[in-house]
Amino acid sequence: MKLVVSDKKTGKSYPIEVSDDKKSLFIGRKIGDKLPGDDFGLFGYTLQLTGGSDISGIPMRPDLAGSRKAKLLLSGGAGFHPARKGARRKKMVRGSYYTADNAQVNAIIFEYGKQAPDELVKLPEKAEKK
Repeated sequence: MKLVVSDKKTGKSYPIEVSDDKKSLFIGRKIGDKLPGDDFGLFGYTLQLTGGSDISGIPMRPDLAGSRKAKLLLSGGAGFHPARKGARRKKMVRGSYYTADNAQVNAIIFEYGKQAPDELVKLPEKAEKK
């Protein structure tokens, strides 16, 4: 499972690989819940859950209760971004509760710690172009 933490101040995002023993910290929580960042190497930080996707890439929606999958008629938001105004489409989305099926969890920094997140999280190195 991957946790992607976004920093609203700088606009950067930090991908963190979550080990199997820490996956249980997310199960049962829902979008909007807050959790301490200490378990993921962000000491002194508080994270707010904002969404994610499951193992097949289906996005989560905060307005769908539970952890079920459903086909909803969407006019915008997570899961559908219309190309023209007024467009609607039926799309498969997942509910707002996290389960073991989630492959990615998105969060934002709600409260900052003493150190900068750049110092606490190692960013993956970019491949050089040849």
